[in-house]
Amino acid sequence: MNIHTHWSMREPASTLLGVIGAFLFPSDRRGSLGSQTWLRQGEGRGSQPRPKVSEMLLQKKRWESMAKGLVLGALFTSFLLLLYSYAVPPLHTGLASTTSEGAAPCSPAPSEPEPVTSANGSAQGCQPRRDIVFMKTHKTASSTLLNILFRFGQKHGLKFAFPNGRNDFDYPAFFARSLVQDYRPGACFNIICNHMRFHYDEVRGLVPPNATFITVLRDPARLFESSFHYFGSVVPFTWKLSGQDKLAEFLQDPDRYYDPHGYNAHYLRNLLFFDLGYDSDLDPSSPQVQEHILEVERRFHLVLLQEYFDESLVLLKDLLCWELEDVLYFKLNARRASAVPRLSGELYRRATAWNELDARLYRHFNASFWRKVEAFGRERMAREVAALRRANERMRRICIDGGDAVDATAIQDAAMQPWQPLGAKSIMGYNLKKSIGRRHAQLCRRMLTPEIQYLTDLGVNLWVTKLWKVIRDFLQW
Repeated sequence: MNIHTHWSMREPASTLLGVIGAFLFPSDRRGSLGSQTWLRQGEGRGSQPRPKVSEMLLQKKRWESMAKGLVLGALFTSFLLLLYSYAVPPLHTGLASTTSEGAAPCSPAPSEPEPVTSANGSAQGCQPRRDIVFMKTHKTASSTLLNILFRFGQKHGLKFAFPNGRNDFDYPAFFARSLVQDYRPGACFNIICNHMRFHYDEVRGLVPPNATFITVLRDPARLFESSFHYFGSVVPFTWKLSGQDKLAEFLQDPDRYYDPHGYNAHYLRNLLFFDLGYDSDLDPSSPQVQEHILEVERRFHLVLLQEYFDESLVLLKDLLCWELEDVLYFKLNARRASAVPRLSGELYRRATAWNELDARLYRHFNASFWRKVEAFGRERMAREVAALRRANERMRRICIDGGDAVDATAIQDAAMQPWQPLGAKSIMGYNLKKSIGRRHAQLCRRMLTPEIQYLTDLGVNLWVTKLWKVIRDFLQW
C-alpha cells in the first residue's frame, strides 16, 4: 500500500470498521453453540473426562483471545496507517508548483526605502529588519532559532505565514503558497519560519522584495547521527537492523539497507540538501552539486552554523539591526546526554562520506562564515559573544527552576512539554520558576515555550498534529 496516495478514506475506513465489528460481534453463533453441545455431551459420559474437557476449553479460549488480539491489533494498525496517509502528503521529487499560475505575488504596502548597509550588515542609523524567511532545517538547533523569530514577530505584531493543520508545510512535499493558513492571492507576510522543503519561487512570492533569507547548517556527520536516532523508527528500512548499535551497523554497509525510494528515506542521507529543495541522491561528481551550493549562496543573506550558534546570532543581530534582547535564547528540543552517543573517528568518517553532498555544502559555508566573522572583527565578535552569554546566563537564573533543563518525566507543566520522538522520551525541557517579577514573566514563558505550544498560542490550526498526539498518547508511543 502506498501510504502517500491521496484518496477518500470513507470507503476503506468504513470497510475496515465493518471487519472489526464482524470480528467482535459475529452474527453466526454456531461455533459457540457447538462448543456448548460438545460440553453437554461430555457431561453424560461420566465424571472422569470433565477436567480434561474443561482444561481443553480454557486453552482454546486462551488461544482464541490471543488470535483475536493479534487480528484486532493488525486491523487497528492498518486503520492508523490509512489515517496517516490522509494526513501526510506525497513526496514530490519534481519541483512543480502546486499554486496556480495566476496567483499574484506579494504586494506589500509602500514603505520607507531600505538603508544602505555595509558588507557585514551594519549600517549607520539602520532600521530593524522585519521581513524574514527562515529556511528551517532539521536537527540543527533550528527550534531555538524559531523561538527567537516567534518572540520577535509577536513583540512587533508581525504577520506570520503559518501552515494549516500541521506544524510544517506538508513536509516532505515541496512548499507552495497555497499551503499557508488563510492564504489569498497577493497576500504578503513578514515572517516564514516553519519546516518545509524549500521552493524559492513559491516562498519569494509571499514576502516583500527586500526580505532577508537565512538558514542554519550543522556538521553532516553529527546531523546524520541525530536524525538517525530521532527519525530512525519511522524509516522502515532501518527495521532490518538487528544489532544493539543500529547506527554503527548501518554505517558499516549503508548501501545494503538504504533504499532511496523508501518511505522517509530522505531523513537518512544528505538531509540538508533535501530540505533546501535539491536531489539528495545526486552523484557527488555531478556539476549540479556545486551549482546548487552557489545558488544557496546567492539566495541566502546569512547561513548560520549550529556549532557556532552564539557567533551566528551575533552576525544575525548585526544583519537584522536587532537588539541584544531579541536574540536571547535557551536551548530547545535538545536530547539528554545519555541519548546522545558520540560517533567514533571511523564512524564519523563513514557518516561524512555517506552524506557527501551535505559535507560539501557545509565546508563551503563554514569557510564563508569565518570570512564574515573576519569582516565583522574578531575582537568585536568576542566582546559581543561574551555579552550574549552573560545575558543568557542572567535569564537562566531569573526564569528556570533549578537552573537547568530536565528530563521529560520531570517537567511539571504540560505547556512546557516538548514533542517527543516515537518510542522514547529523550527530549529535555524546562520548569518555569513559580515566582518571576512582572518585568520578566512574559519573556521567560515565551523563551521556554516549545514549538507546538507556541504555535497554538499564535493561533495556528494544528488539528492534524493534535490528533496524532492523541493517538500516540492513547497507544503510549
